[in-house]
Amino acid sequence: MAAAQFAAAIERLARGYEADADLARDLVQEIHAALWRSFAYFEGQCSLRSWVYRIAHNVAVTHIQRSRRARKGGFDTLDAIDDLAAPDDPEADAGEAQLVARLMATIHRLAPADRQVMLLYLEDLTATEIGEVTGLSASAVSSRIHRLKTLLAKPYADKEIG
Repeated sequence: MAAAQFAAAIERLARGYEADADLARDLVQEIHAALWRSFAYFEGQCSLRSWVYRIAHNVAVTHIQRSRRARKGGFDTLDAIDDLAAPDDPEADAGEAQLVARLMATIHRLAPADRQVMLLYLEDLTATEIGEVTGLSASAVSSRIHRLKTLLAKPYADKEIG
């Protein structure tokens, strides 16, 4: 079934949406349940991959919105994020693992729509496939990816990674 075929990607997406490990595991279960419930409605109008990602991201966005409402916290816009989530300089001490953790912390701060596009991009979906999942045009996806990559790369412009 699709859930088994895309299990690793679903787990990565859940961790991309939810920073807390226990809540990420709960989110994985929510996604699998939603896939199971919606499988009867899959008509092949898009690829199976796009369908799985659409279901996964819709569940994840709902999960995050529910979580934010419960905490009464807001989302950061692209323009509001000036630096990565960790204001210190962990790459000098710990290397790439901490850089990735900082990057994911920043991605966690993005609004759901921007987070969705970036996580799909990181899963190697094309702009067209991302558009199928998000409902955006391929050109809007490409533009958003460019803005997000610029934002996320800015703190590393003068630092060597790796």
